[in-house]
Amino acid sequence: MNSRTLDESPPAGRAAPFDTASACRLRTLDRLERTTVADPAIRLLQRGIGSLPLGGARDLLRGRPLGHPVHPVLVQVPVGCRLSVSVIDFVPGARNAPTALTAVGLAGVAPAAVTGWVDWADLPPEQARVGLAHAVSNMAAVACYTASLTARLRGRSTKGRLWALGGLAAVAVSGALGGHVAYRRAVGAHPSA
Repeated sequence: MNSRTLDESPPAGRAAPFDTASACRLRTLDRLERTTVADPAIRLLQRGIGSLPLGGARDLLRGRPLGHPVHPVLVQVPVGCRLSVSVIDFVPGARNAPTALTAVGLAGVAPAAVTGWVDWADLPPEQARVGLAHAVSNMAAVACYTASLTARLRGRSTKGRLWALGGLAAVAVSGALGGHVAYRRAVGAHPSA
């Protein structure tokens, strides 16, 4: 069993392609965390979200009664639908299921986004920068899946499939960014009440 942590380098001379790609990805994320170009917009957005009169709903949206954030739970609907669309698109005879799953996935975006923005509003600058990139990737995914649904409803299933694959690529980027914030930086954990 390998006892290396995620942040350690592989033994000298044995760098596997996966280790090299992972190290490159982590360096890129570290650079993103230090890039301050979006900070004025981030501060403005965070203040705006923080000033919303949500009352006790803020704690509910953050998942405090559950003891963990709600956002990762709610993203399962859109992410699951999006992955399923790409699988079912290549199953012979599946005609209506991809369209229905695309629509359900798009409907699941709003609750996941609301909880994500409420969590994001309290992040420190480094994590907020990556979180903003996560949100932008999600917006790209929503745009792709909206185009996919539109194409499917117009009877253009091939175009719908292509848009869905583009959306799935955006979902992969978004998931990597969100995972970095949530798991590598342990953001979202709530102290015991």
